[in-house]
Amino acid sequence: MDPIYLYVSMFSWILVVLFISEYSRKKLKSGITEFVLGGRRLGGFISAMTYSATTFSSFMMVGLVGLTYSGGVAALGFEMTYLVFTVVFLIIFAPRFWVSGKIFGHITPLELLSERYSRKTGIVAAIICLVMLIPYMSIQMMGVGFLLEGMTNGSIPYIHGVYIVAFLSVVVTIWAGMRSVAFTDALQAALMLASAVILLFYVFYAFFGSPTCYFSTISVENPELLKITWDFNMYLGLTLPWAFFALTNPQVSQRMFITKDVKSLKKMILYFAIFGFIYTIISTLLGLSAANLIPGLANPDSAMPVLLTMVPKLLGLLVFIGIFAASVSTLGSILLTISSIGSRDIVRFINPNISERVEVFTTRVIILVFIFLCVVFASMRLDLIAVLASAASAGLLVMAPSIIGSFFWEKGTEESANISMIVGGLVVLLMYASDSYLLDLWPSVWGLITSTSLFISIGIISGSKDDGSKFICEIKKGMDKYNL
Repeated sequence: MDPIYLYVSMFSWILVVLFISEYSRKKLKSGITEFVLGGRRLGGFISAMTYSATTFSSFMMVGLVGLTYSGGVAALGFEMTYLVFTVVFLIIFAPRFWVSGKIFGHITPLELLSERYSRKTGIVAAIICLVMLIPYMSIQMMGVGFLLEGMTNGSIPYIHGVYIVAFLSVVVTIWAGMRSVAFTDALQAALMLASAVILLFYVFYAFFGSPTCYFSTISVENPELLKITWDFNMYLGLTLPWAFFALTNPQVSQRMFITKDVKSLKKMILYFAIFGFIYTIISTLLGLSAANLIPGLANPDSAMPVLLTMVPKLLGLLVFIGIFAASVSTLGSILLTISSIGSRDIVRFINPNISERVEVFTTRVIILVFIFLCVVFASMRLDLIAVLASAASAGLLVMAPSIIGSFFWEKGTEESANISMIVGGLVVLLMYASDSYLLDLWPSVWGLITSTSLFISIGIISGSKDDGSKFICEIKKGMDKYNL
């Protein structure tokens, strides 16, 4: 595809996003809560769309398509496991997060850990998030870089995609915070889904004749794609971090604070579940079609870029913009979350008397620092986006026992939370760094085993010094108050 078409389409989308961001900025009020959470005034539909657009990034239309291309329907099981766990966890925990935000004024998910255990626990969790989210943020840039390079046969360098996504994400986030991110997310989520649906039906009819012929062709010509080729350890290692994604990835758990009321919270969960199911099926079917149409690719992540060169230019551009929008959305959301963690959970811990004006300024500075780090990481061009994303989430997985224990286990203490996260995180990092799979189990599995066993055992030994019953009781009262 001629690079000029892609540059024009990206520039046009940038103008749309800037218009929405300026509209959002005019409605932006002062204060850190307004900047980071949109004043906790977002409705159910907007909340669902920002949750969906943040969750389903270039990982889906590039990473999941590539994973399906190389591994067949096992990738569908992997992603559906994530979706089911996410919806279940949202039903259980979203009301509790929302109530904690109402009662204690939490802005970041890590403030919840600080409230339940201690400020030191919040610091430990913040450091884990700051380290582990850099790879996940970087793959948003990588997805667009691979797309641009693949669709133009190298005429647009990979690094140009990295720079463009980085620039737009920073502008959207700094301009008006959560309101800007949320409203652009709503448009981007709609574009993501619409473009994916159109592409899927075009592939059905243009390359296979009909949906029925598509399924019969795949089953006859590529029966190996319909078999479970992953061994259980691989499935468990890749899936486990994603199963707990809704709790451990702060950019999505922070969205449990943003809805204006209980009704909006329920709508957010319902609409996300519908969006996620449809988008997952589409991405998987496109991966299977790519495996049939363009076999033998050395890099599975190039399956979608190559597939887009086989469809009409207008459709290819539409799908590209959908993936481009998803990447910008996810990166912007994580930047907003990670910067609020830096300013709220670390800077404010160091200087409790910091003003809200300075806190907002600090948040913007942290955004610039981390986008630079992400560009450096993305320039390394590490392969297989889906595996890289799972590895990043594996590091965050070690926070799961402490988060779950915050609401349901009174004996959890500062010591049990801190030690379980630190040791579990080190286990994951060392195992991935040394490419070690002890007993054929992936680092994510060992990380969760380590953090869970330490959290429980140390909690029992150290006793309930932090009076976890008080926090849990307050949450229960809040649940009753709001009929949750």
